[in-house]
Amino acid sequence: MLQERKHTVLLIEADRSLRRLITLGLQYRGMHVIEASSPASLPAIQSQLPDVVVLDIDGEVGSNHTLLSTFQTHSYFSSVPLIVLAWDCLVPGGNQQHSSQASVTCVAKPFDARTLHSTIEQIQRTSKEINSVATQEQQLANRTVTPIPSIWPLITAAGLLLSLIGLMTQITISALGLLVLLSALLLWTLGTNTEPEPIAV
Repeated sequence: MLQERKHTVLLIEADRSLRRLITLGLQYRGMHVIEASSPASLPAIQSQLPDVVVLDIDGEVGSNHTLLSTFQTHSYFSSVPLIVLAWDCLVPGGNQQHSSQASVTCVAKPFDARTLHSTIEQIQRTSKEINSVATQEQQLANRTVTPIPSIWPLITAAGLLLSLIGLMTQITISALGLLVLLSALLLWTLGTNTEPEPIAV
């Protein structure tokens, strides 16, 4: 049985203790976590892109919104959903709100770990649904391709017709032979009554 692939989360958090705490929580929920202290110290991601990026834009002096815009312009991560941790969300109204870009979600500090976990799981469910719809569309597109007509059904029908003709011919010849046989037997048994010749004395 194939084991389901673990979801990968790239966590960019400057605070080492908070980074470790978030990592442990995500790992406990069965996710693979790649840790970095800043976008400049990202490890080489060789196999595949992460499913979600969690980026803390708060530093010692406050929120660094240029960090967010720099990260969003990075071509490598442009298609990856992003969760921003900040004291002042770019989107008014608080936790788990989406900015004008659909792939960015802001979680306001202080946040409950369950809020972050449920946000990541929601993004993963949405991503899975989008992938499922794309797969179904691809399968439908593949099904609409008209197959090249085959000659084998026509050859099969011709072979069946010849077999039936052969059987009918044999049955006709057999029936004719049987009719001749019966006629000959009838005529032989009922045949001409010849008078017996008298025996000379």
